[in-house]
Amino acid sequence: QVQLAESGGGLVQAGGSLRLSCAASGGTFSRDTMGWFRQAPGKERELVAAIRWSGSSTLYGDFVKGRFTIFRDNAKNTVYLQMNSLGPEDTAVYYCAAGAFSSYSAQYDKWGQGTQVTVSS
Repeated sequence: QVQLAESGGGLVQAGGSLRLSCAASGGTFSRDTMGWFRQAPGKERELVAAIRWSGSSTLYGDFVKGRFTIFRDNAKNTVYLQMNSLGPEDTAVYYCAAGAFSSYSAQYDKWGQGTQVTVSS
């Protein structure tokens, strides 16, 4: 069974950067896609970015606006989320997920525990 472990969250000032990592094990390639979602208190979980294990297809949430990049290292079974130009509105718990290539969280059936990203102004 696939297991996902996020890391790299933390506290940064507005305008700063973070790189999140998600290490996958136990059946990574049984699912087409790895995604990053985020959830802030009182808000719904929303897509940040998604990428297929194969090929170059990616998805990004509308709020990303070129600031974030998702990429993968298949040899390490790891996906990354590079986040630049962070603002307080990006504060949330960020979750790694495995599933189908989709913008919808319901299409992902394996989830990591989440990593907190806090952006101060």
